[in-house]
Amino acid sequence: MTTWFESPEAAAARLRETGYLTDDATALTAYLAGALEKPLLVEGPAGVGKTELAKAVARATGAELVRLQCYEGLDEARALYEWNYKKQLLRIQAAGGDQSWSETHDDIFTEEFLLTRPLLGAIRRDEPTVLLVDEVDKTDIEVEGLLLEVLSDFQVTIPELGTVTATRRPFVVLTSNASRELSEAVKRRCLFLHLDYPDAERERAIVTSQVPRLDDKVVAQLVDVVVRLRDLELKKAPSIAESVDWARTLVALQVGDLDEATVARTLGVVLKHSSDQQRAARELKLATR
Repeated sequence: MTTWFESPEAAAARLRETGYLTDDATALTAYLAGALEKPLLVEGPAGVGKTELAKAVARATGAELVRLQCYEGLDEARALYEWNYKKQLLRIQAAGGDQSWSETHDDIFTEEFLLTRPLLGAIRRDEPTVLLVDEVDKTDIEVEGLLLEVLSDFQVTIPELGTVTATRRPFVVLTSNASRELSEAVKRRCLFLHLDYPDAERERAIVTSQVPRLDDKVVAQLVDVVVRLRDLELKKAPSIAESVDWARTLVALQVGDLDEATVARTLGVVLKHSSDQQRAARELKLATR
């Protein structure tokens, strides 16, 4: 059994060492996910650090990150495993009809012909592994059935080979932007954490830790503008990563004071839709150029 974190305080400290600043709830839930060996479902708006939490756990523990990026149309062949049909056909042709079907079947449905996908790959690994199932809400509801077997018993059944059971359970993180409700069966098997945008104090700390060369006064000005932008009705509110990108932009431009003209000039770093930029300029009364 892998000890991921010794305590919630240790989780917070080790994640902080990787550059991921947690609040108490995040540190506690990350600790419990490891201690109880239960999957962690992290829900919240885009850009609040859900995916980065899984990456930070992997960095903090020295584990390998295995990522399943979800999308509409994802199926078992891309998520779990599939057979290498071209290679199987070549083997059948090479046999030249000298084998019975039973012998051929046993020959082509072996490990040699199995193409492992992220879910099966994470289950089979002997080394510490963080399995990230990213944006699970984007998949069709049928895909949740694939997850249930993995999340219930950390095992996968391959009809031709039998049941593969994890010898070392991975640290599982599922992320969701809540674009649809996940099934209660999936939720029951997970610990739950809701991540929202950080308060101004914690975001200042995050920006400072990532961009230490930016003056504290400018960091405070930047975070103040970002908070005001998130209060607007935008197509896409600025993410934490975009706040950090903006800070790096201001360092590159050697900005010592984030005035309205500089905000207007660099707004494209944090707002990626022209309608959002127009609304921000209007609501924040920025001088446009």
